[in-house]
Amino acid sequence: MAFSNEQLERYSRHIILKEVGAKGQKKLLNAKVLIIGAGGLGAPAAMYLAAAGVGTIGIADADEVDLSNLQRQIIHSTQDIGKPKVESAKETMEAINPDVTVKTYHTFVTSENILDLVKEYDFIIDGTDNFPAKFLINDACVMAKKPFSHAGIIRFKGQLMTYVPGEGPCYRCVFKNPPPKDAVPTCKQAGVIGAMGGVIGSLQAMEAIKYIIGQGELLTGYLLTYDALKMEFRKVKLPSDTHNCAVCGDHPTITELIDYEQAECDGVHL
Repeated sequence: MAFSNEQLERYSRHIILKEVGAKGQKKLLNAKVLIIGAGGLGAPAAMYLAAAGVGTIGIADADEVDLSNLQRQIIHSTQDIGKPKVESAKETMEAINPDVTVKTYHTFVTSENILDLVKEYDFIIDGTDNFPAKFLINDACVMAKKPFSHAGIIRFKGQLMTYVPGEGPCYRCVFKNPPPKDAVPTCKQAGVIGAMGGVIGSLQAMEAIKYIIGQGELLTGYLLTYDALKMEFRKVKLPSDTHNCAVCGDHPTITELIDYEQAECDGVHL
């Protein structure tokens, strides 16, 4: 595949990087990334992946744009209110980079459809805002042997980790099961500073890019936390013994996907 003159100019800042080069940019153009959730995390991740030239990007989200989204979900604008988030996201991404093919899934992601959604993608980004979805994404990616980036944000804090099959613990290794319903405040109740989505969602995009080009160290085996008020990042080593995990262990007890009871915007484990 030869670059057009426009592509050489568009991706010039990537191509001059020895870690990327023409070979890495071609990997990006041939890659497929699925983003589940077009909200605070998915919005910046989608925009940076589109700008980077990831060739095929899927966006799955069942919601429509609401006025309260716009404080943090920068892929949408005021004129998009009432429009499906996946359509708004697609328009923005295609405006950033017409090279990119954007596939939209205006649907709830459930145990019935998630394996079909993830199967054609190289990397998955969890941009959801509730525990049931996060456990579902984790379990599906483990079963389908798909790498993914988990993240969550609430108030002035955020966290992320990356799972690669065979290279470290999964989300369930660390957090076991969703907390009881109403045990953790939702971000609607607790609030979230808008720029937190930009910080953590951009880091998710970076993890996807590093995975695709095969450069750098991924957050496999680590949880990265960020406290914006203290301006402090912490990289926490996770337990390396995954043998007893209910989904990725040697003798898994979870062999079918589970739709846990869903509550809107449950927040994260912090």
